[in-house]
Parts: sequence; C-alpha cells; structure tokens
Amino acid sequence: MTDVIRLLTRAQKLLRTTTDAAMQEHGVRIGQNLVLEVLWDTDGLTPGDLATRLDVATPTVVNTAARMEAAGLLERRRDPDDRRLVRLYLTPKARAAEAPIAEARREIAARALAAVTPAELSHLESALTKIVTALSTVES
Repeated sequence: MTDVIRLLTRAQKLLRTTTDAAMQEHGVRIGQNLVLEVLWDTDGLTPGDLATRLDVATPTVVNTAARMEAAGLLERRRDPDDRRLVRLYLTPKARAAEAPIAEARREIAARALAAVTPAELSHLESALTKIVTALSTVES
C-alpha cells in the first residue's frame, strides 16, 4: 500500500511543478488557475461562493483574490444590492488568459496521460474518486 501512496505523492508533485511552470507563463500562479476556471464560468461570485465551489476555506479564497487583484487578474467590487458583500470579477487580462491556459492544461493532460489506455483512465478516475471521498469524510 505504501507504494501506491508514494506513487500518488510523486505524481502529484510532478503534476504541480509542471502545472505551476505552465501557469507562470501566463502570469498566473498555481491554484489561481482553478479560481479563474470557476470565474470564467460564473463571473461575479462572492469569496464564500467561490470557496464552496472549490471546496476550500473562504479565507483561502480571500487571500488568493488579494494576490490576484495585485496581479491585475481580478477586481473586487461591492455588491450593489447588498453592500456587505464583495464580488470578484475578472479583468480583461484574466479573460485573455482563458484560451492559453485551457490549451496549456490540455497539453499537460495529454503528456501526463499519453501512455494510459482508456480502460486504465477509467479505473484511475474511479479509484481517485474513491480516495478523495474517503479522505474528505475524514476531514469533515
């Protein structure tokens, strides 16, 4: 069993390093691409809404949003109907990064999965889903 954990850890580190390098080419840090992905789909979310969709804590989103705002990727605006709420909106710079980041992610996936058969991929997705579910229930 420890070999599986070791391999998962190694794969995750390599994937993170590869993804980080690819995202940096577009002025985005690792993890920020996930925030962008959600906002490309639904712009103007609150940090709490975004945290729920990403399954992370709201303070994590707030801190990430502050860095992304400083990098010119996001704008924080007060909700016009409820001034207590802040909403996160993409800047033109973030919108322009959508296609290149999507392409970079496709290339990473193609490289990572090049030697994996469709049947193996199906089993891998199933196994990883089970692992995530098992560990998520421990965290709760």
